[in-house]
Formats: sequence, C-alpha cells, structure tokens
Amino acid sequence: MKIAKLSNIFTFIRWKEILAIVVLLLAFVFFRSERHELASIGPQLKNSKIGWILAGIFLVFIYIFLQGLMYVTSFRSVQLNVKLSDSINLFLKRNLLSVFLPAGGVSSLAYLPRNIRIKEYKSSKIHQASAIYGFVGFLTVLMVGIPLILYAVSVNKAFNDSWIGVVSLSIIVLVLYAIFISFRKKNFIYRFIEKKSPKIISSVDEIFNNEIDRKYFWYTVAISVIIEFCGVFHLLIAMYAFGVKASFTAAAISYVISILLMIVSPFLRGLGAVEFSLTYILSNFGYHHTEGLGITLLYRFFEFWLPLLLGVVAYLWSGRKLFARLLPVLMISLLGIINILSVITPALANRLSIVKNYFSIDFIHISKMFTLLSGVLLLVTSANLFKGTKRAWYFAIILTVSSIIFNLTKALDYEESLFALLTLGLLIYSRKEYTFKVNRVSLQRGFGWFAGIFISIFIFNYLSFYFIDKSHFGIDFNREEALYYTFHTFLLFKDTGLVPLTGFARDFEKLNNILGVISWLVLIFSFYRTNSKSEEDNKLDHDNARLLVEEYGSSSLDYFKLTSDKQLFFTEDIAGFLAYRIANGFAVVLEDPVCAERDKVHLIEEFENYCKNKSLKTSYYRVGESELLYFSPFKKQRLFIGQDAILDAEKFSLTGKDKKSIRNAVNALEKAGFKSEIKYAPQDEILLDKIQNVSNEWLREFDKKEIVFAEGMFDRDILKNQDLIIITNGEKDCVAFLNIIPHCALDECSYDMIRKTEQAPNGSIDALIIRLVEYTKSKQLKFINMGMTPMAEIEQPNNTAEQILKFAYQRIGSFKHYQTLRNFKEKYANVWENKYLVYNNDLDLLQLPTALNKVMKP
Repeated sequence: MKIAKLSNIFTFIRWKEILAIVVLLLAFVFFRSERHELASIGPQLKNSKIGWILAGIFLVFIYIFLQGLMYVTSFRSVQLNVKLSDSINLFLKRNLLSVFLPAGGVSSLAYLPRNIRIKEYKSSKIHQASAIYGFVGFLTVLMVGIPLILYAVSVNKAFNDSWIGVVSLSIIVLVLYAIFISFRKKNFIYRFIEKKSPKIISSVDEIFNNEIDRKYFWYTVAISVIIEFCGVFHLLIAMYAFGVKASFTAAAISYVISILLMIVSPFLRGLGAVEFSLTYILSNFGYHHTEGLGITLLYRFFEFWLPLLLGVVAYLWSGRKLFARLLPVLMISLLGIINILSVITPALANRLSIVKNYFSIDFIHISKMFTLLSGVLLLVTSANLFKGTKRAWYFAIILTVSSIIFNLTKALDYEESLFALLTLGLLIYSRKEYTFKVNRVSLQRGFGWFAGIFISIFIFNYLSFYFIDKSHFGIDFNREEALYYTFHTFLLFKDTGLVPLTGFARDFEKLNNILGVISWLVLIFSFYRTNSKSEEDNKLDHDNARLLVEEYGSSSLDYFKLTSDKQLFFTEDIAGFLAYRIANGFAVVLEDPVCAERDKVHLIEEFENYCKNKSLKTSYYRVGESELLYFSPFKKQRLFIGQDAILDAEKFSLTGKDKKSIRNAVNALEKAGFKSEIKYAPQDEILLDKIQNVSNEWLREFDKKEIVFAEGMFDRDILKNQDLIIITNGEKDCVAFLNIIPHCALDECSYDMIRKTEQAPNGSIDALIIRLVEYTKSKQLKFINMGMTPMAEIEQPNNTAEQILKFAYQRIGSFKHYQTLRNFKEKYANVWENKYLVYNNDLDLLQLPTALNKVMKP
C-alpha cells in the first residue's frame, strides 16, 4: 500500500520541471554570488585585446554560416533544395526558440519559418531533414568529445568524471540509432510502438521510408565536426582576448562539458549551469577565478548571446514591413508630445539668451506657437499615418521638418530637433508603405470650410478694431492698425501691445483669442476631412449584377453579393462586378469578382486602384483555394479561416453503420409526431408568421444575433419567394425551418438560415438536412453547400495568425461551438474546400477583425 502511494507521488513529480527549476536557481545563485567578480570584469574588458574580440565575432558569423550550410546538406540528403539564406534564417529562429522551449534543442526542430513552409515540400521529408540535423548534432559531439576527453584525461587526471557525460551522450546516440534502424527494418521496437500508439506509426512511417542520400549525409557530419571546433576556438580566442595563457586542453574539455550541459538542460540552454561549470573547470587548469569567469562570459557571448541576438533580429527582419509602419507612427506621436511639452515648460535661460541675439521676441513667439501647433497636428497625423494615407505622410514630413527648425529657433532645443531628425529619417525610409492617394475633392472641401471661417473671423476682427471706441484700449485704430492687430490676434501672439482698459475690452480680447484658436483647429482638421461616400458615386445596378451572376456565377455566396447591404463595383470595359462593404477604412469584398475567368485579375486591379484613390484598404473574405491565384500579382497575404462543407447529394445514402445515428434521430422524430415537409414558394402570411416566431425564439433563447454580408437575416419579403423546409409538431406548429436560397453555382444547392425553437427535438436539424437532400435530387442538382466551418483543420499553419487560430480552436473553451459545428457537418459532407481571408500586410490583420465585425452587422 505504501509502495502504491509512493508510486502515485512520483507520478506527479515531473523530472523535467524539477531540472528546469534547479537550473534556474543555479543561474540565480551563480550570477548573485559572482556579482563582485562580474563588476571587476569591466576593467578587464577595457584592457582586453580588441583584435581578438573582433576575431571571435567574425568566427560567430562563420559558425552561423556553417549552421546554415549544415541545414542545406541535411535537406539535400532527403532530396530537398533549400537556399542558404533561408537555412541561415531557419537556424537563427530555431536557435532563439530553443532557449525558451522546454527541451528546446529537440522541440525547436518542429518550427518552420514561412519562407520554407510556402515551398509546399512534403512534410515527412522536412521532418526527416530536421531529424538528420538533430541526430548529426548529437553524433558529432560524441565524435569530437571522446577524443578530446581522452586527450584531456591523459594531460589532467582531474577529469576522469567527464566519462559520465560522454557515456550518457553515447547512450542517447545509440538509442536514437537503434530506434532509427528498428523503424527502417520494422522489428521489435517498431512493433511495440505500433501496438501502443498506432497513430504515431502512421505519421512517422513516411519519414523512415524516405531514402537518404549518403553523400550529403556525410557532408552534414563533416560540417557539424567543423562547427564543434568553432566552439573550441571561441574559448581559445576568449583566452587570448584576456591576455592569459591559452590552453587547448582547457578549451577542449570546457567546450565538451558546456555542450553536454546545454543538451541535458530542459530550459534556457543551460544558462547558469554552463557558466558555473566552465568557471570551475578553468580554475582546475590553473586560471584565476576572475580570469576563468571572464573567459566563460566572453565565450558565452560568442556562442550563446550573439546568436540569440541575431535570432531576434531575424524575427524582426521578417516583420520589418509591420515594424516600418508602426515605428514611424509611434515616433510621430512621441514627437507631438515632446513639442507640446517643450513649449509649456520653461526654456533654459542660457540657450534662450543665445537665441535672442539672433531673433526678435516676435519671431521666437511665432516659433513657439508653430511648435505647439505642430505638436497638436502631429498627434492628429499619427492616427491617419496608421491608416497608411499618403496625405498623412506628406503632412508628417512637413511637420517634422518644421519641428526641426522651430525647436531650434524658439530656444535652441537641439535634443528635440535631433529626435525630429531621426523621425524624419524613419518617415523617408518607410515612404513606400503609404500608398493611399489624397482625395482632392475632400481636401478642397476641407480648405473651403477653413477659408470661409477664416475670412468671416478676419472681417469681424478688422471691423471690430476699426470701429471700436478709443476708451476700451486707449487707441483710435486706423486701417493699418486694425489690420496689424487682426493678424496679431489670429497668430495668437502672447503680447500684442494692447492694454484692455474696460471689462468689454478684456472680453473682446479673449473672444479674439478663441476665434484665432478655432481658425487653427479648422485648418488642422481640414487636412483630415474624411471623404463622405455618396450613393451617387456608386449606383447599385442590381439588375445588371443579377444578370452577371446568372451568366458567370460559380459560388453559392454569389447570391449574397446581390443583397441590399452591398455596394457594387463595375467597370466600363469589363462585364463583371465586385460586392463589398466599407468599415474602418476597409473595403471588405465578398469572395472574388463575378466575371469571366480571364477578366478577374484585371477587375481586381481596377478595384484596387479605385480604393487607393478613395483612401480605402482592401481585403477579400472567404476566397477559395483555387481563386487565390488571381491575387498573386498584387503580393497580398492570405489567412486560412475555415472550410466549406460540401455534401454530394447523388452519393448520399442513409444506409450503413456510420449513418446509424442519423437514422435513429430521424425515426425518433417521426415517432414523436413531428413531420418534415417542403413548402414551395410563394409562401403565405400564416406560414411566414410561424417561421418568424421560430426565428425570434432562436435569436432570443440561444442568444444569437442577426448577421449579414456572407449570410442573410430574416426578411419576410425575401422569404416569401423562397422554398422552405419546415418541421411541425402534432398541433401543426412550426418548431424548425431552413430556407433554400437560389442556386448561383452550377449543380449546387444551398441554404441560408437553419433555425429551431428550444422545444424542437434533437434530430430536427438532421431531419431538415435529409429533406434538403431529397429536394436537391428532385431539382437534379448534385451538391449541397452546407456553409463554412470557421477555423477547423489548420494542419500546418502558414503564419503566426494561423498558429493562434489553431491554438484557439483546439484549446479555448469559447471556440468549442466551432468544433461542434464541424462534427455535425462531418456526418454529411465528403468534400471540404479551404477558405481564406486575403489582405495586404500584417498591420491590416490587426485592424481587420473589427472591420469584419462591422460589415457583418445589419
């Protein structure tokens, strides 16, 4: 009993987690205990030989090059060609991940960057190439480690214990080799795993059945051996850099021990444990403790920290377009805040006195005013810059240049000017990211408002000053003086020279200041006046669109392209159209164009140009796999969002063991007195009342909301002219229904709403689908499109967004209803068509969820 309890306790103890905690604690203890020695390394580094440090850094790049070359030969050994640049990128990213993943050296091999995934290599061969890379890494540590330790032991008897590590590594390599041979020959290990986990066997059979090119395999081994010696040389270089006696024996044994620790470390690649061990080993070779610590840390900089940093750079570089769009926005916002703060805080007296020697007080005041104004404008500009408008980019350039100049002329604030100069450089670097053109009509309307308000305020101020009584300011204003003080008021000069003598004069002065501020605000927002979309600009010719769908329709979603919530885009020279809605600066298009196949790319190009002129971004929702090629010329990105479930009505049958649950559900429904029937259009008002009651209850009791765009909402006028399938109880009350939409695709039937009451029996939806199959056959149609199942079946994510969607679908409880929907449709569907969201760049992907949410609202 006690033994059983003890075994239960040990089942809860995870040795990997314990080892990870021990390593982390060791890292903490090491760096904490060595803080004084670490402080003394600074002066040593200052006195170190910079030439050797540069040589070490150069060797790091050779090391990374060799790692990339090792990946190339690993892939070539399984007949896959990978560019050296792609393989170097693969190594840097996997190396970075290996630091943070549990058992990172092995688990990071599962990661593949997008530039390799998109080549659509056979996944089994990719996994085999990665396995070869990992296995050879273990093998060469053994090949190099055993001779080095033999040599070290013969020189220094203190390292007999090193055999423990080498023997452990040998056992690991031999076990891996035994598993490999067993899977190739399918002997006892293979049969044991096949019996215990048949799923694993089915997935790895392909990997072990692939042939290996032995020539490239041995090339991989040779490169890996050279890589091992790079580590030894890094330790030697660290010794030379600190000016201590270099020992090949010490470097060799230290390197082997560090590699062994990194292999067995479950987390952070032996951080702390490696430093502790190497410092101890070097001290055994006669190095002073501080010297050993310095050599260890410099070696770790070469072998660990610098490759890690380059891995971060590799990740940032892959997202450089997103970085190039976001950083200028952030910098512009910060520059706006800096400009405002620099005006409202007191200037440095010594700098201000220098400026006063060159500029008048009035000019300094103008500089302050324009700095403040540019600060406000920059904050407004940052929001528009985020949208990618060319107008905002031009305006940001002007404001940044003015910030450089006026920060210097107002109080010699060169720090602010340098920050503005850096921001200007970023804006110029990212200029290609801003493509949306200025809408001249919108701009003219904005300036029209400004001109009208400015002229009104100017005339009011001029006439007020000219006719105001002398008693209020003690001045009898003539024409020139009235004009002078009007400009001073408009430019918001702090000291106009006017002294108000009465209460009216003080109120009049405040009023003028308020009017001046209003004028400037109108000027600011005139730059950003949004273009109001006029129905006259996009006349919806639904009759023409309906004819085009009849001629070129190829999708069940073509029906929803004709609904009233859509705007339609036509061109003069192409017989076709696009259906879209606008939200949050996006024109969200439903699928691809409706037109002849030869014209689709040209129609998309026309629409893209139209949207650029309207300062709109574009995205295309629920694009099919075969239609993605139409978007290739535009260098757009894609995101897998789900699959359409297609039921082959001709082949569908209720016979067979797999359809037993459906038969039972339908039979139970009929026995309970419920009846399913088809109601052909037109529908009478009584039936419409009944199904509306069902719809209302479905929305209320199941907490649903009407959505549109790729679906329809309950509309009596539309449903009146559609065929329906309903389920009624013994009292002839309707408890469930679906509406059959007009088929726009050849040989394909589809439904839109499928709704039921809370009292509807469990088999109601199954009964509706079975009746729909009968309806489809009676209309001599072949297929039923059951609609899209979101997020399901993301087997190999192509990007981070798809990885997140896959994780959410599998792990997050609120997404379980998608899995339930998938399970239901799998009972019927035998064809699954991938659907994608097509968009411009990663930055758009951050904004698209809210835009899609808006376009789907009625």
